[in-house]
Amino acid sequence: MIAQLDRTNCIGCGLCAETCPEVFRLAEDGFARVIRERVPREAERSAVSARDGCPVAVISILKQKNP
Repeated sequence: MIAQLDRTNCIGCGLCAETCPEVFRLAEDGFARVIRERVPREAERSAVSARDGCPVAVISILKQKNP
């Protein structure tokens, strides 16, 4: 899975970083950022929860194509 985030519309609530700290963090500017684009297998569920819980729907979790 690949995590993407539209920072221009992020409101900086921090829910994604709380839900999935393996993939998301709040940056110094107060808005979320992806720290690990490829979601570790053990964090897939929490990354999807972060996407689903985002109040402004700026997170995308894309399935990787098999090589």
